[in-house]
Amino acid sequence: MTAFPSLREFITALDRAGELVRVRAPFSSALEIAALADLAMKSPGGGKALLFENVDGGTIPVLVNAFGSRRRLELALGRRALEEIPRRIQALLRTAPPRSVGDALRLLPRLFELKGVLPRRHRGQAPCQEVVRKGEAVDLTQLPVLQCWPGDGGRFITFPCVFTRGPDGGPQNVGMYRLQIYDRNTTGMHWHIHKDGSVAHRDHARSGRRMEVAVAIGTDPVVTYCATAPLPHGVDEMMLAGFIRRKPVEMVPCVSVDLKVPASAEIVLEGYVDPGEERIEGPFGDHTGVYSPAEPYPVFHVTAVTQRRDPIYFATVVGIPPMEDEWLGLATERIFLPLLNTQWPEVTEMHLPPAGVFHNLALLGVDKLYPFQARRLFQGLWGAGQMSFTKILVAVDPEVEVCDPRAAARAVLDGLRVPEGLAVTDGVLDALDHASPQALWGGKLGLDATRPLPGEPGHGISPPEGAVAPSPQQLHAELVGAYPNLRACHLPLPEARLHLALLVVDKQHPGEGARLAEAALGIRGVDVAVAVQGTAADDLPLLAWRALSSVDPGRDVRVLGRKVAVDATFKGPAEGHHRTWPAELLHPAAAREKAVGAARDIGLIR
Repeated sequence: MTAFPSLREFITALDRAGELVRVRAPFSSALEIAALADLAMKSPGGGKALLFENVDGGTIPVLVNAFGSRRRLELALGRRALEEIPRRIQALLRTAPPRSVGDALRLLPRLFELKGVLPRRHRGQAPCQEVVRKGEAVDLTQLPVLQCWPGDGGRFITFPCVFTRGPDGGPQNVGMYRLQIYDRNTTGMHWHIHKDGSVAHRDHARSGRRMEVAVAIGTDPVVTYCATAPLPHGVDEMMLAGFIRRKPVEMVPCVSVDLKVPASAEIVLEGYVDPGEERIEGPFGDHTGVYSPAEPYPVFHVTAVTQRRDPIYFATVVGIPPMEDEWLGLATERIFLPLLNTQWPEVTEMHLPPAGVFHNLALLGVDKLYPFQARRLFQGLWGAGQMSFTKILVAVDPEVEVCDPRAAARAVLDGLRVPEGLAVTDGVLDALDHASPQALWGGKLGLDATRPLPGEPGHGISPPEGAVAPSPQQLHAELVGAYPNLRACHLPLPEARLHLALLVVDKQHPGEGARLAEAALGIRGVDVAVAVQGTAADDLPLLAWRALSSVDPGRDVRVLGRKVAVDATFKGPAEGHHRTWPAELLHPAAAREKAVGAARDIGLIR
């Protein structure tokens, strides 16, 4: 690929490829931009990248949805990047030490490629430091920072590349942690307890020292992606960026802190986080599709702002899938599969469906060699890096197309043996998981739908054929008398061996979802019943997202003989859930109406 040296070269390429729409009508950074961006992200194929050129009456344009389709993602990372980058990683991992001069000569091209991995110092005036403001001249309120949802606690920087370093030096780390604007020179610093930035902050706090921080906004697309990448602790993400780009990232020392940032960034915030200082941050409409709660987080004091003379503000909007972050997740899924294979070579394929919002569901193609290998894999992944936060792991045979949701679901329903194929345990969860009775840990579910090997339960025995599935209308008619809040029934795969019934209920009473799911199992032809909150108008992708985000396997999954009942409805204190259940994200009517009108004007919708 030809690496884009800056965000603006990427914008030019998007424009030439017909992937960019310039929005010249006035738009507010408070709610209006987010509403149109959300509409574009949910359009067929991910819509278009949007460059808002008239924001709040100011002169700083705002770019959103730049990664929001496969074509734009591959333009950002390189043509056929999702196939070529994993192959390059595999080639490096399989490199054997040279045993002869000939071997060494054949290795030279690969070693030459690695020269481009390490970042290098930028020479001359750095574009990100064309304008420098310090002290009283710092004013973050002059940036067109977005408020994305009406329940947000304020305006949030959503695409920041946050550079930190441990108190004893060592390599820099860059992560993507949202920043809530408090006032002209302070923000929240929302790094979760398990993130590298938070680890470095704790190490600084132990020594009683403040931690220097630099935040780059509007970096080139590869650097922006790499800030989201789940690299092992202590590995510099700029090395991954150099590897993907086949060209080093040019870095420049900050003007007031001992950190380096990409020289081509649009805007850089420099400052510090003090040990022990916290402030309430949030709520925030998150990638989970609901509001993450207002909680205490560290405070980032901005002591200097550097920028280009004519900066572009780079942002994203997250919410109920599908959204732009789906495509960044796809890149991670493809790029990191070879690294997963080094520890678990039996994994032939992996998919993180958008409905699972990265940490609720992972589908795995598994080539088993011995009994209970899928169970071993579940246990290993639940103890490994970012995969440890995954709530539900599903193993299917290697020939299954796990990236095809319908094919994967059919394979699970055809292959799963109840109860032998279910593994329920407790473990760590993502900090944003709201379904568990307590924060940071809860129930985990493993579904082994692979063919049994010799020595495994069910080997050599054909699973019993079930009864014919009822129609959705029959199922609804049999249940609605006892459960008048039942709004709709779906049987999405009636041809499968196990019949899944999705029961959409407007839950009004504690325990209603669990009772409904168990009652459905008493109806001939229903093998798996999932009660989910919703209305008759909700489509299957929305219901799948809501079910995955609302279930705690340890509390909500019940095996009854060879059938399974799942209560994936919202929970309250009467059901042992004393945490506040968050509201789903919805744009205000005025912002939605303006977004629809603008989308028609620019040709996004008809």
